[in-house]
Amino acid sequence: MKTNWKALVLVGFLSSATTLAGFKLLNDNETDVILKEAQGSSLAQFTSAGAPAGSPGDFVYAAEATTPTVVHIKSTISRQQSSRGQQQFPDFLRDFFGEEFGGGGRSPQPSVGTGSGVIISGDGYIVTNNHVIEGAQEVEVTLHNKAKFRAKVIGTDPSTDIAVIKVEAKDLPAITLGNSDAIKVGEWVVAVGNPFNLESTVTAGIVSAKGRGLGIIGSGRRYQNATPASLQNDDSPLESFIQTDAVVNPGNSGGALVNLKGELVGINTAIASPTGSFAGYAFAVPSSIVKKVSTDLIKYGTVQRGYLGISLGDLDSQKAEEYGVKVSDGVYVREFTENSAAKAGGVNKGDVIVKVDGREIHSIPQLQQSIGLHKPGDKVNLTVNRDGKEKEITVTLRNRTGGSEILKKDEVAEVMTVLGGEFSDLSKAERERLSRYKHNGGVKIASVTGGKLARTGVEPGFVITKVNGRAVNSVKELKSALAGKEDSMVQFEGLYLDSPYDVFSFGFRL
Repeated sequence: MKTNWKALVLVGFLSSATTLAGFKLLNDNETDVILKEAQGSSLAQFTSAGAPAGSPGDFVYAAEATTPTVVHIKSTISRQQSSRGQQQFPDFLRDFFGEEFGGGGRSPQPSVGTGSGVIISGDGYIVTNNHVIEGAQEVEVTLHNKAKFRAKVIGTDPSTDIAVIKVEAKDLPAITLGNSDAIKVGEWVVAVGNPFNLESTVTAGIVSAKGRGLGIIGSGRRYQNATPASLQNDDSPLESFIQTDAVVNPGNSGGALVNLKGELVGINTAIASPTGSFAGYAFAVPSSIVKKVSTDLIKYGTVQRGYLGISLGDLDSQKAEEYGVKVSDGVYVREFTENSAAKAGGVNKGDVIVKVDGREIHSIPQLQQSIGLHKPGDKVNLTVNRDGKEKEITVTLRNRTGGSEILKKDEVAEVMTVLGGEFSDLSKAERERLSRYKHNGGVKIASVTGGKLARTGVEPGFVITKVNGRAVNSVKELKSALAGKEDSMVQFEGLYLDSPYDVFSFGFRL
């Protein structure tokens, strides 16, 4: 019987002892960042009940070790009613925020969203979900000891729904990063977060599955189950979730999923639910991805992700027969992108990728994770099945532009991504129409894909005429006006073509 889920939702939208291994990074400000990584497989500590820490069925140590490292995050967001009195916001956001969400007039009004975060270094770096802080003008962090700090956004990666923020503090309790690749289905895990504004809530469950691809990252609406189809050279979603039945609810987003030794194995991100609350299925970004993304954001300001440059298809016995391949397990190579690293390395169309660096690959999410943990220029060993025989191929991964070098942070491109829209120049007819109402021109919002524009309620067709009081008449001028405005307040002014007399303004922190 097919389950008819009402929604797959990201879970942050509520009104709203191991050996330590140093992981040292040097960012642009030459600040050392130390992440704690687990080593070995056992602990010498004992719980207050006298049982060895991490014993099966005992959750005390994991709770005691993790709770001080999990923080409460409050995001202040501007919102605005869409034109003609209709609400741009999806129903599930109003389910979480309340019926008043998205109401009122045209002027932006503050709205508060809450979620969770995990301290990863003693000097104040915190990992959370991108959707917890997306669109926020102000981010406030409350520590376990009730101390409050204003946080700065260090970087975001919408393609994994991971973000890093920082508070100015020292000697904070930091979580130990565990090995999510080693965690097994059926293993006990503990979720720690702040659901429904209830601080420091601990729940337990088991790992139900690994490598789940849900097709939920990046849409910003109700989410339907869909499998990613390709590994293009762009910022397409990278999903390989850990599924668990530990209770996770709105507000848990960005919180910790840990093993019984208190080691971080995932960041809680989404739930599958007919009601918007927990119904038995929760999903977390694996710590292997969290570590890769967070360290890149801290060091480079952007994620350095390697790409194969191929379009892929999952396999089963029916598809294997359709494609004419000899195996029904692995990932089928359908096409190549321009400047494909895989094609240059010797992969052929019709090959089936069955291993990466000796690790078996059974699905697209598994392949995405294995490749996504590498940076441009890294070499990976692919095992492909070609005409029924396995062949080893070494591929040098490329960046999204087709090169092998580390990419510098493109602040303008990042700002445009944060806005969450596609923009176009006005046509000659549209310019002539606006000139009759004493407007020189502007930039049209062709579509709203999420991000901060979606949260303000702006609709496609809105024409931006000014940015911080400066007239913009083309997409090029819009990008120029936004250059250097990262982490700054920006005010937009504009109108709708069918109401050229009504001028609206809204603003937020990029």
